[in-house]
Amino acid sequence: MNYDLEERCAKLGEEVIVFCKLIKSNDIIRPLVGQLVRSATSVGANYMEANQASSKKDFKNKIRISQKEANESKHWLRMIAIADQNNKEKCRKLWKEAHELTLIFAKISKSCNKV
Repeated sequence: MNYDLEERCAKLGEEVIVFCKLIKSNDIIRPLVGQLVRSATSVGANYMEANQASSKKDFKNKIRISQKEANESKHWLRMIAIADQNNKEKCRKLWKEAHELTLIFAKISKSCNKV
């Protein structure tokens, strides 16, 4: 089976967008959703930039940004799960995917140190 990390990152962004469109908006949810959409869609954008990096240093920097954005997405998902109890299970599923991506990017970043 062919593994495509770029596709996986894009899927996270897409799933977050679809999820956020279904959430009932209010004064508490609105800023949380905005933050989540920004961080989750940034994961894939930065990974795509890493794949076009001009140097090893640039590659590692973009990978670390992808890692940070995936990690930040976990935070916003946790906050949304508290603010909207009806979507707790979907938040948990998306959180798990963001967590796995965080671990993948951490591993890639560490392997850059060995080269």
